[in-house]
Amino acid sequence: MTDKPTDKPSVCADDAPLNPERRRLLGGIALAGAALTFGGCRAGNGPAAAIGAHELPAEALDALLRQHIQQVVVLYAENRSFNNLFAHFPGLAQPLKDLASPEYRQRDRDGTLLTTLPPIWGGLAPQAQTVDHRQYQIDEQAITGLPNQPFALHTPDGAPLPHGVVTRDLVHRFYENQLQINGGRNDGFVAWGNTGAMVMGHYADTAVNLRLWQLARQYTLCDNFFMGAFGGSFLNHQYLVAAQPPFYPHADQGPGKFQIAVVQGDDPTGIHPRLADDSPASAMQGRSKFASPDVLTPDFWAVNTIGPAYAPAFTHDAKNPQLADAASPTTLPPQEHLTIGDAMSEAGIDWAWYAGGWQLALDGHGDNDSHTFPASPAFQIHHQPFNYFRQFAPGTPARQQHLRDAGIGELASGNHFIAAIEAGTLPAVSFYKPQGDLNMHAGYSDVEAGDRHLARIVDALQKSPQWPHMLVVITVDENGGWWDHVAPPKGDRWGPGSRVPALIVSPFAKKGFVDHTIYDTGSILRFITRRFGLRELPGLRVRDDAMMAAGGPPPGDLTAALQFGAS
Repeated sequence: MTDKPTDKPSVCADDAPLNPERRRLLGGIALAGAALTFGGCRAGNGPAAAIGAHELPAEALDALLRQHIQQVVVLYAENRSFNNLFAHFPGLAQPLKDLASPEYRQRDRDGTLLTTLPPIWGGLAPQAQTVDHRQYQIDEQAITGLPNQPFALHTPDGAPLPHGVVTRDLVHRFYENQLQINGGRNDGFVAWGNTGAMVMGHYADTAVNLRLWQLARQYTLCDNFFMGAFGGSFLNHQYLVAAQPPFYPHADQGPGKFQIAVVQGDDPTGIHPRLADDSPASAMQGRSKFASPDVLTPDFWAVNTIGPAYAPAFTHDAKNPQLADAASPTTLPPQEHLTIGDAMSEAGIDWAWYAGGWQLALDGHGDNDSHTFPASPAFQIHHQPFNYFRQFAPGTPARQQHLRDAGIGELASGNHFIAAIEAGTLPAVSFYKPQGDLNMHAGYSDVEAGDRHLARIVDALQKSPQWPHMLVVITVDENGGWWDHVAPPKGDRWGPGSRVPALIVSPFAKKGFVDHTIYDTGSILRFITRRFGLRELPGLRVRDDAMMAAGGPPPGDLTAALQFGAS
């Protein structure tokens, strides 16, 4: 991977004239009592000092964003908490202390401290697999009796778990995530998970073997970036494009009634689903069981996985293969609220959602009738958020223009997104959803495959003719059920949820920097909105107001990770 020295785009000679537009724009700005002339040169032929975006007035920063950032690329991987990959990265605002610290100990469902961690229910890697010429199959009896504390994932003989091993999946759902966070104490991950001790694991050898670590060292790592919504992939993909959950009108009068959660008490916003009569009392005895499905809240917001009304979908309309079966309880009615795509189109900004395996799924090879994931390793139906909206229905011009197939594979010959990168034809804003076996999702992908694929994408972006004016965000949709010790800030009913990794990679990203600003998934939308002058999504305002009402700052818009040098 090439790290190009582009943070200082050019150096001018001492006698070069100053740019009059920049002189007018930034004239009069004082930093620590000294006048700043952006675009000038220091004595000795050196470049002007780089200026952090936070040091600039809003109008000046907006002008620089318009000038320097022409492409925004969002690489959206899967299901890793910050601790799971970056637990020991240097320079964090809230680094992990000694792993045996009392504040990291987990509590049982009745609030008592666990003496030890439970077994890894179902096994750490129950399916036999070969990685680096060695076979791995780690069942439930292989690792037991772990102390009540975080631990480095390992094999039964104590060796670090290879990043290429596909582990079992962990529960990551709306209600469970809130119970795991437990008001910011983060001590309910074991009690309300489904994998026992596994939730407390993090990967070892990341400093040496994780390519994302190398990118974080070169550019900016955000260590206070939280998933936009509590729970899983479905809701967080919806938050990425619309900053709110979907709604199922009159759900109690149709097939949706079978998906409505029953919560304790009469408040539909409650976060405690009613437990089943046979639910184990202790996490040491197994996973909790709930009395009802919990796809919809009692007031009909869709918060856990449900399928779209359009193919590719979980079901099929017998008369129209482009539609899902509207009578199925697994089908969400078409949504119509504002998305970031609508806001961009309204402003004349070209954009695209690139999905690995999209055309394969449309052709019928990625559909999923069994409701298990994945039917094909190339595609996950609930990871395609725009496909839930009527404005992107089959046959619409918007669908044809903006929902694009990224193809299959890791090379330009099969991956159309990489081909567009290399050709320099990316639109102003691109979202990239890797195919399932390359997205790092536990259960059907692994850290090594996803890490390698993201690094190859970044390498292609760095070599692209569009790179000099590009900003890349690398993050994941949600924590995947893995523990994290940093308390999410208080927000609204929907989030923020647990902390996840996020990197800002750009010629204008601060180099070797850890950004402690509070961000959430909506911060990506805030940046796009600011850079392109878009209409604000209502959900972003709801989140900002809620976080300020709780006494904290609203989430940032990623600009604190940027700096601008001489040009």
